[in-house]
Amino acid sequence: MFTGIIRAVGRVERIERHAGDLTLAIRGAGMGAGMGAGMGAGSAGDSIAVNGVCLTLLEGGSDFVFDVSAETLSRTLIEGYAPGDAVNLEPALTLATPLGGHLVTGHVDGIAEVVSTTPAARSTCFRFAAARPFARFIAEKGSIALDGISLTVNCVYDSADSVEFEVNVVPHTFAHTNLSSVSAGSRVHLEIDPVARYLERLIANGPAAQQTT
Repeated sequence: MFTGIIRAVGRVERIERHAGDLTLAIRGAGMGAGMGAGMGAGSAGDSIAVNGVCLTLLEGGSDFVFDVSAETLSRTLIEGYAPGDAVNLEPALTLATPLGGHLVTGHVDGIAEVVSTTPAARSTCFRFAAARPFARFIAEKGSIALDGISLTVNCVYDSADSVEFEVNVVPHTFAHTNLSSVSAGSRVHLEIDPVARYLERLIANGPAAQQTT
């Protein structure tokens, strides 16, 4: 479990491709100090969110090394990563961690694409598009995680085959995440608020559904 508050931005150092999966190594200056109290430079077995994807650490130190399964590759953008790409990093939530964002599981629901970026005073307004099935989970002033960043939805625009929504990114978030390196056409991981996910499941399998089975 995570909070969507990014602790460091790393860079993809290398990718080792195997038969159907891969090993991912990430380098980041000062990552050890930025990864949270008691975590040091990371220990084998720790969970770390990489662009919002919960991965298990194989090795810590100057490089963070992860195995990425075929299942994870099929649901994320990691297959297309290349050395030098910027990635957001967050260690797992502890009982001592302030919940500054919202509860984020690190389980990606889908992909969103940047439609536009527009200056909004000192902030930046990002407009994203996602597949139509996600429309029911995206609400004005609700929470959403994009590449692991906890953000608030400003407004939502529904269409027949997609949903578009806007988020406002303040200067600190822009400077301390990978959002400074994305532009129109860039794709990011999308995770809906887990409360919405469970509510949808409960409604779909509630008393009314049981009566028809």
